[in-house]
Amino acid sequence: MPDTILEKGTLFDMLLNSSSDYAQKTAFVYRSSNTEFEVTYEKLFEDALILSKAFMSHKVCKGSKVMLLSDNRYGWIVSDFALISLGAISIPRGSDTSTMELEYILQHAECDFLIIETEQLLKAHEEMLKKLKKLKAIFVIEGEKTHRWFDSTYSYNDILKNRVISSEDTEKFIARRYAITLDDVFTLIYTSGTTGMPKGVLLTHKNIMYNVLNMPDLIALEESDRWVSILPSWHIFERATEYIALSKGCKIFYSSVRTFAADLEKYQPTIVATVPRLWESMYSKINQTLEKQDPRKARVFKFLVNVSARYKYQQRVLKNQLPLFAKVPLLQRLGHKIKAFILLLLLAPLNRFAQKKMRLVQEKFGGCLRLAISGGGSLPPYLDEWIDAIGIRIVNAYGMTECAPAIAGRSVLCDVFGTLGPPTQHTELRIVDENGQPLPAGEVGGIEVRGEQVFPGYYDNDEENEKAFTADGFFRTGDLGKLTLTGELVITGRSKEIIVLASGENIDPSRIESAITKLPFVSDAVLVGQDKKGLGALIVPDFDQLRTFISSKFDTGDESTDKWIMDKQNISRIKAEINHLLHAKNGFKPFEKLQNIHFLDKEFKMGEELTNTLKKKRHVIETKYQEIISKLLK
Repeated sequence: MPDTILEKGTLFDMLLNSSSDYAQKTAFVYRSSNTEFEVTYEKLFEDALILSKAFMSHKVCKGSKVMLLSDNRYGWIVSDFALISLGAISIPRGSDTSTMELEYILQHAECDFLIIETEQLLKAHEEMLKKLKKLKAIFVIEGEKTHRWFDSTYSYNDILKNRVISSEDTEKFIARRYAITLDDVFTLIYTSGTTGMPKGVLLTHKNIMYNVLNMPDLIALEESDRWVSILPSWHIFERATEYIALSKGCKIFYSSVRTFAADLEKYQPTIVATVPRLWESMYSKINQTLEKQDPRKARVFKFLVNVSARYKYQQRVLKNQLPLFAKVPLLQRLGHKIKAFILLLLLAPLNRFAQKKMRLVQEKFGGCLRLAISGGGSLPPYLDEWIDAIGIRIVNAYGMTECAPAIAGRSVLCDVFGTLGPPTQHTELRIVDENGQPLPAGEVGGIEVRGEQVFPGYYDNDEENEKAFTADGFFRTGDLGKLTLTGELVITGRSKEIIVLASGENIDPSRIESAITKLPFVSDAVLVGQDKKGLGALIVPDFDQLRTFISSKFDTGDESTDKWIMDKQNISRIKAEINHLLHAKNGFKPFEKLQNIHFLDKEFKMGEELTNTLKKKRHVIETKYQEIISKLLK
């Protein structure tokens, strides 16, 4: 490794800097075939160099578009950095991508190469891949030597025969930094669009390096920090956190949903980056375990959590750490503070006892967790309060793929609870009305942002680009929110179509709604599930057709409308019929099936639930039927 490395610039520069500064430190810990491996920063550098040499010998070069179809593994990050070093553009996706969607992305992005995780995954898409003439080669990360004469499929074992690194190899590898600029695109990430087809988000080195350079201060990142990684590596939230951790010489442990709880206790991380769904899972698991062990202890625990939450709330009243959207008269504020002070005195003894008990819960998270970052969807208030009450500092963050991803976050520099914190450094954020005019604090409107992290546009999609940006260069996020008097952001809803589940999965509702309305008894349908574990549907039925469908399909006889709509067995059967349409063969993923449905007794009306052009006002419908949706997806 050379001693002299240039100052930080591109993502490749970041790899070179960290590999030099932290050469002998452990970068990654991962499992393979029940064996644990540790990789130093120097070894990461060498592995990326060797793979980049192999790619280059197969004509991968600057500007090559390379599909990277793989789940979390060390081979993913090595492949990523090898492509970055060549100036190639990675197009990442998870192994659960349907053949139909994969074909669309490969063709729309005009991919030159495909990197695929396993031979089994290759076989699953083999028929479709044979039809694609543009692909120059396919590389299989995990597989035996598979290359044959006149065949363009290679395993990594085929292309990595020569693992010797000469000083000339090292010099050439490092010298490639001069061929990469901040304005170069390093990745193209496809995210669900409102038209039913995924949109390709172009991200440059400048976009991602904004996050790499600015985020460490917001979470007080130190070289000694340890991360447990569980989110998909191709997801921009997880990808950015890994780059940020590597930039400071941190250690990353690759985990999985199955081993996450055990890994927290084993590896004792200081930081985790998760989505709300994982917190919901931990919340349920802890409460259910206590309930099974001893219902009385479970009640005591809930009581102590409430004590802790109330105590912290009163502390925030005294310290002005709660969101304010309008000025409060001085005497009223003084009254609130006096009341809070009295309650704090009364709660103090119980709170001291509660904090001792909370340490036992903190041990379940490894006992060393100094903060947790939640992104990929809005953290429900009850979870925000619960995590805070058990003594874990939660960084509630807001971002998008289009911003690589940071927009705002309640960082260690922000103590205003119940918000997403202020916009990140050097980010302009405004709330606007329907005419694009800025709104004052406390008023709800569309969220628009401008900054170095904002992407240059969608790939080959002029129509979406025109809708995405304002005349003065602000990006329309499609989300609704409001600002506090002190500038913190609160999300109030979504004006755009995309639904983000608690697991962080993005779902285009129009595709599913379109499939549902193919059934004769469905007049209209609205998909719901924002920040929930799964999806539900509000259905406006054609009652005559529904009666006919149930009678003919299920042989239930001629019953009154109210009776058969309320019948749980019939609803379950109808849901099964709908989910039959949402099959993988039709291009749908497992998480796109419906958990529950509800029949509405009124049609949507223009001017109320519908616009003048008969488009559904999703946020209006979700507000109107909020109680039904909560019961539907509880």
